[in-house]
Amino acid sequence: MAGVKVEVPSPNPQGPCPAVVFGDLNTSPAAVIVIQEWWGMNQHIQDVGLEVSKGLKSAATLVPDLYRGKVTKDREQAAHYAADLDWAGAIQDIDACARYLKSQGVKKVGVTGFCLGGAVTIATVANYGSIDAAAPFYGIPKKDVFAFDPAKIKVPIQCHFGELDDKVGFSSPADYEKLKADLEASGAELEFYTYNAQHAFTNKTSPTFDKQAYETSFSRMFQFFEKYLS
Repeated sequence: MAGVKVEVPSPNPQGPCPAVVFGDLNTSPAAVIVIQEWWGMNQHIQDVGLEVSKGLKSAATLVPDLYRGKVTKDREQAAHYAADLDWAGAIQDIDACARYLKSQGVKKVGVTGFCLGGAVTIATVANYGSIDAAAPFYGIPKKDVFAFDPAKIKVPIQCHFGELDDKVGFSSPADYEKLKADLEASGAELEFYTYNAQHAFTNKTSPTFDKQAYETSFSRMFQFFEKYLS
């Protein structure tokens, strides 16, 4: 099933944010924004967008293209794209996508993201109030790249991390334990899950894909969004 391409008006200096929508916004009371990994808006993340749409009752999904057309399979190139990302612009894009969905009649909007997208998810809900629930996977914004305050997160948030994650400074156990403490102090409704898995454990195209962790985490994510977006 192919998604519907849309252009979301955004204050990002790069202009409108291209996106793909799965499901019918005219009949969906809820929607979830699904944010890419550092590879760009490739086929995999679009497949995830479709999967989330099918996994939730009466919900559409929107997959934004933060890189605006740039996609790679090369790790070095992906690292360059991630390093060059304008974080302020990226979270403006996600906020704009949430407001766009609500302008189409959607009542509540959730956001999930993976790796880079997990970090963007957290940064967005720490800075904007347009999102109703967030479920980030294995990514934390770096404060030296983008200043964010976890204490400002007040929406329900469900986090997913791998206990064998070796991405120090981004999603390793030392990093996510600090995030967990900050979120507990914020007073937000928090669910925090870890899995005996490596980074990118939900990515079926990754050598670190872990079927059990993927199935468990996605089941929890679906239940979480059904609870807070209904």
